[in-house]
Amino acid sequence: MAGHSKWANIKHKKAKEDAKRGQVFTKIGRKITVAAKEGGPDPEANVRLRLAIDEARAANMPNDNIERAIQRAVGGLDGASYSEVFYEGYGPNGVAIMLHTLTDNRNRTAGEVRHRFSKYGGNLGESGCVAWMFQRRGLLVVERGEDVDEDEIMLQALEAGAEDVVVEGDVIEILTDPSNFLEIKGELESQGMSFLGAEISFVPQNTVQIGAEQAETVEKLIEMLEELDEVQEVYSNYEVQ
Repeated sequence: MAGHSKWANIKHKKAKEDAKRGQVFTKIGRKITVAAKEGGPDPEANVRLRLAIDEARAANMPNDNIERAIQRAVGGLDGASYSEVFYEGYGPNGVAIMLHTLTDNRNRTAGEVRHRFSKYGGNLGESGCVAWMFQRRGLLVVERGEDVDEDEIMLQALEAGAEDVVVEGDVIEILTDPSNFLEIKGELESQGMSFLGAEISFVPQNTVQIGAEQAETVEKLIEMLEELDEVQEVYSNYEVQ
């Protein structure tokens, strides 16, 4: 089981998100606002905004919330100004961890992130200390099931231009170059494929092998980092032996 995949235990993730739906909406709202501010309010011309809106709809976020998040970006509503900041460090057993955050107070967020790293056996590092271990890639996630033909999914994905297809626990991950991510996503959807997740992600180029007991400690740190409203995504490079 690859621990670096946030989709590896998708059922647990779904239950967790359902229990914290308000926080999920807050995180996605920030993502929409920043995307619209940086690339414009038209999702057809702004790939990042389009993906954020797709994520919002998949989470059943009300349309009014989506519109308000966009209006904050174009000046129609008052609101905080968010900055995109990456934090990097090491968790227990030398596991590399990288956080993507959207924050309106860098000093506060840095302090909260540092506290959690320290409390759960890790260390917050300098910018660039682990980023080189990750590669930016498009990620499409399909849920495995009895009616899912893994070989057919792999064939369809590769014919559509995907770079790789990996089975990870309860899911199948389709990896693409970020530049043709939307094209591949649209092609596969036209063939009837549906996705649990679709995003531009950071995928580790190499993994660290750790035991199940060690993994529990790392996962506790990641869970505590994910609880921060400012944290959008947590990427890591561990794999459970």
